[in-house]
Amino acid sequence: MIIDAHNHPDWHMHGLNKYLKNMDQYGIDITWLLSWECPDDEWDNSYSHVIPPLDRLNGPLPFSRCVNYAERAPDRFVLGYAPDPRRPYAIDKLWAAIDIYDVKVCGELKLRMQFDNPDALRLYKFCGEKGLPITIHIDNEFEASASSVRPSYWYGGGIAALERSLQACPNTIILGHGPSYWAYISDDGKGDTEPYPSGPIVGEGKLVKMMRAYPNLYCDMSAGSGCTALSRDKEFTKAFLIEFQDRVLYARDYFDNIHQEMLNSLELPSDVLAKIYYQNALKLVPINN
Repeated sequence: MIIDAHNHPDWHMHGLNKYLKNMDQYGIDITWLLSWECPDDEWDNSYSHVIPPLDRLNGPLPFSRCVNYAERAPDRFVLGYAPDPRRPYAIDKLWAAIDIYDVKVCGELKLRMQFDNPDALRLYKFCGEKGLPITIHIDNEFEASASSVRPSYWYGGGIAALERSLQACPNTIILGHGPSYWAYISDDGKGDTEPYPSGPIVGEGKLVKMMRAYPNLYCDMSAGSGCTALSRDKEFTKAFLIEFQDRVLYARDYFDNIHQEMLNSLELPSDVLAKIYYQNALKLVPINN
């Protein structure tokens, strides 16, 4: 069995039929289907051609599209929804989504705010009470591109804000994801200046130390950020995945197969692979067939 613990509806020109064919192509049984609710002035509009053109008032990847998929292929998707915690009634909206649509994951939370915003912490604690893991995206602020006068599209306020959230909400499972989460697997200092560092892993980065310190921190290996970090140093990655085998989830955030190819190249014990591919996801979100 394989569970993709991070993907989105209508993402990168994949409508439902193309989506299901892609899942079948790579042996993926179930996908966690996540929304992305974000004000229009907080997301990088270069995404415009790879996200659904409908319902933009509710974010680049609105929850309504997640529900649409799940209603048409209920056996293939787990529903995720993350309301913007800064908006009034955010917790009420999530509560309603849990009761009405059986939402099992809070995600993806990708906003230009400090992740330990007091309103966000209230949402996290609610998720802990309801047993919902939270998928968060972190991007540091890097230099603006030559074509833009605004700062880059940072999200979350950095790994320090994530650590404060973990400390404030010990009963809430948080899955780290994104360039400025995975860049800190190494202690080379590149995470402060580069979104996708390469080269051998140096020492043990902040991410490794946080994984040891906070049992409520999990790893979402999706996207180029996760795969790049885990491809930098094969021996380091193998040791990292064995040590944290109970808290790493296979995930894609796209429609290629690079994560499976990377995992299968590591010669990991079969029981470790099983945990990463599906057992850890089932631990967080049991599926009733």
